[in-house]
Amino acid sequence: MRRSRLVVFVSSVLLAAGSALTGSAAAQAAETAAVSYVALGDSYSSGVGAGSYISSSGDCKRSTRAYPYLWAAANSPSSFSFTACSGARTDDVLAGQLGPLNSSTGLVSISVGGNDAGFADVMTTCVLQSDSACIDRINTAKAYVDTTLPGKLDNVYNAISTRAPSARVVVLGYPRFYKLGTSCLGLSETKRAAINGASDHLNSAIARRAAAHGFVFGDVRPTFTGHEICSGSSWLHSVNWFNIGESYHPTAPGQSGGYLPVLNSND
Repeated sequence: MRRSRLVVFVSSVLLAAGSALTGSAAAQAAETAAVSYVALGDSYSSGVGAGSYISSSGDCKRSTRAYPYLWAAANSPSSFSFTACSGARTDDVLAGQLGPLNSSTGLVSISVGGNDAGFADVMTTCVLQSDSACIDRINTAKAYVDTTLPGKLDNVYNAISTRAPSARVVVLGYPRFYKLGTSCLGLSETKRAAINGASDHLNSAIARRAAAHGFVFGDVRPTFTGHEICSGSSWLHSVNWFNIGESYHPTAPGQSGGYLPVLNSND
């Protein structure tokens, strides 16, 4: 092949490849834009602790810094319904959050289960009472997670599948709260380890039920590693006596750096 023809040939191949890649990226962007997105769940999805709350959301405390809002702002879906609410349990999701779901829904995200298992009471007990009282309360929560929570999650997941049969459903888990083995004011190492173990126990139960329904489990523990309480670079509030409801919830960096990348990698 003469040099001039070779140059033309190679240029044509590169141009075609570039067009294919550009077309693929454009198609992917168009596909994302066409997605109807519904964000369900509890305070970890509504964005409690991140600030910048949407006034119309009232006590649900939906934040413009929460991962669902950030994802929608970056991807411009065809529609975005943000119904996650602070304090929500599985029954609350069933009763008040599923309205926007329909056959056209393409993406659903949800975090739920922590409040059912008594998250707030566990943390209150562990902050105010002894190591043994903390561990006893955690064991009670674990028993609930083993015996009752799976059925509660099944009810929610079945309802999502029924209402939005074509949707990709991403179930987001919960971070570990503490970096262990460090010098840190506050709870004892015994309590911190037990609380982390409880988070792992809850995540395992949620992941099993999500998989059973064909949903994706988004594990946020890896992204939060190095950003736990006592890490020196925490993405979680410790006890906040000025706004107690934000205690043990992700900060704005926790939403953008801990939760959003997990949704992005699984959407």
